[in-house]
Amino acid sequence: MHTVMADARLKTLLVLLVLSLYVRASKYQAETEDNDFADFEEFDDDFERPYQGASPADGGGAAEPERAADAGRAAAADRVQQHDGDDDDDALVETEDEFEHFQDEEEFEGFESASPSRGSSKEQPKITIANVPVHRSTNWDKFYVEMLMIAGIVVYFINFVSGKTRNQKLANAWLSAHKNLLESNFSMVGDDGKAEPGSGAGLLKESENMYTLWCSGRVCCEGMLVQLKFLKRQDLVSVISTMMKAASDQVEIRVTMNAEEMDTFVFCLANKKSAARLAKEMTDISTYCPERKSAERFGLPAHFSVLSEIHEAAAAVLDARVVAVVNKYPELVEYIHVSDQYSGPKQQLDDQAPVELPKVKPTLAFCFNLPGRGRLQPADVETVRPLMQLVLYMVDRMKRCKLGREGRLKAEKNRLRVQEIFLKQTHQSRAEKAQAKREEKRRLEKERILEEEDPEKQRRLEEKNEKREAKRRAQMRQMKVKAL
Repeated sequence: MHTVMADARLKTLLVLLVLSLYVRASKYQAETEDNDFADFEEFDDDFERPYQGASPADGGGAAEPERAADAGRAAAADRVQQHDGDDDDDALVETEDEFEHFQDEEEFEGFESASPSRGSSKEQPKITIANVPVHRSTNWDKFYVEMLMIAGIVVYFINFVSGKTRNQKLANAWLSAHKNLLESNFSMVGDDGKAEPGSGAGLLKESENMYTLWCSGRVCCEGMLVQLKFLKRQDLVSVISTMMKAASDQVEIRVTMNAEEMDTFVFCLANKKSAARLAKEMTDISTYCPERKSAERFGLPAHFSVLSEIHEAAAAVLDARVVAVVNKYPELVEYIHVSDQYSGPKQQLDDQAPVELPKVKPTLAFCFNLPGRGRLQPADVETVRPLMQLVLYMVDRMKRCKLGREGRLKAEKNRLRVQEIFLKQTHQSRAEKAQAKREEKRRLEKERILEEEDPEKQRRLEEKNEKREAKRRAQMRQMKVKAL
């Protein structure tokens, strides 16, 4: 009876052990699905667990659990070995089969037959390029902008060359017509500052439409500058504007007189348009000749105006010969300007008043129009030779022209009055400059005192500076008392 009961208990224990092992294996499989290293952890745990041997005193029930534990460790070792084999397979796939898809025939269909490297018997197909003719459009309307631009450039270039050549021919024609006259009155004609006397350097080209000629070596004057100002025939825009509004080529002559060879007065004869412009632009005319008078009283055409500082000077300049030449060429004479206070056009200074009077020189200035009203021909230049003779005549005339006592006194009063007005206008600016200069001097003196290392010497300098300031203040008070 007892033996039967012992066998029943043993069977029950075996069943419970098998069930526990099954539950444990199921749980282990579920955990290893998420953790690849779970087998190694269990393997480590199994090997680190201390061995508990059964004593001979233990019964058969203690031996069975030990065998079950050995069986569990053997199963774990098998699983670890199987896991290592799986890892080796994965590594083999990554290293050896990474480019295996290149060997797949379904990936590249017809590759072996098309590739010559695989020993295909088929020939490589030849590529034939068709000869397509170049399309040349006959619709020129698409390029009208380009054609207009090209045509404009061509016309501008042709006009530039022709205008430049024509101005050069006109300048040479003028010099040929007046060269003998100039050489008979000046020892140097065409002096450019580098040529030797008598070499005849000729005209200097300032631009495509402006030429200059400097003459020197004559009594009564320092020199004569001739400027030939032709129309801008090389500029197409200027040519078109000249067609709309007529203009003339001009010759400007400026003779610088010796100071002792010319009396003190300002005079100008000009047509009405030029007279209004000169009265605004020229410093001497706007200062000494504010009034414009008609030239009819001197026997000149009505379109001329006279601007004269002294009536006596106008009568002295406009003698019979000058009036005859002006009446003969009324359309060619632009202006005749005689002045001992000539300083050129007014200088525009931005927010600054001039601190000194401009430098002046006695000068004769002439401006003559060339005939043709823009259609000047080289043969027409010879007709203006009397105008150059008039210039040379007036140079000699100014040497002999002397004002009376009353006229000279009036001219001197006018110049003193201009100087006083100028001093009043510039007093404020000069006072500001003087004050700034004094402040700078005081600042330097204070810096010198502060830089002195010796205290005694520094004290003496301070006392000296204070005495100087006290003396200056006393002088200022005295001046204020005298002014009252």
